[in-house]
Amino acid sequence: MKKIYLVLILSVLSIFNAMAQNASSDKILGIWMSQEKDGKIEIYKSDNKYFGKLIWGKTMYEADGSTSKKDVKNKDEKLRSRNLKDLLMLKNFKYNDGVWDNGEIYDPYSGKTYSCTMKISDGKLNIRGYIGISLLGRTAIWERAK
Repeated sequence: MKKIYLVLILSVLSIFNAMAQNASSDKILGIWMSQEKDGKIEIYKSDNKYFGKLIWGKTMYEADGSTSKKDVKNKDEKLRSRNLKDLLMLKNFKYNDGVWDNGEIYDPYSGKTYSCTMKISDGKLNIRGYIGISLLGRTAIWERAK
């Protein structure tokens, strides 16, 4: 009988731990304004991974104001015809102890993709894009969109 109670207590504790982890990991969800204030990126979760898509940008539409510009700087010629509107910029991030890592960030201005980690500090999102090791990179700070 004691074993059953122990198993029940451990099960309940593991459920609370998983709920707390999900609450922490989901703090990143929502709409963020880029450091340069020229783009809004919506971060969402799918299959326990985090992704971000460009939902607004100062230069994402043609002169008519409604036609989305294309991803013309992409290194992959097959992807140059995709729209900048809803372009997937952040992909495959996993949450681990306060950091979203093992993901990639795509820069539509250069057409390059970088390894990336993200962390929330003082309510701001610190995004570090890099090549190879994190020391060889740059950090941008995004704020929640209002």
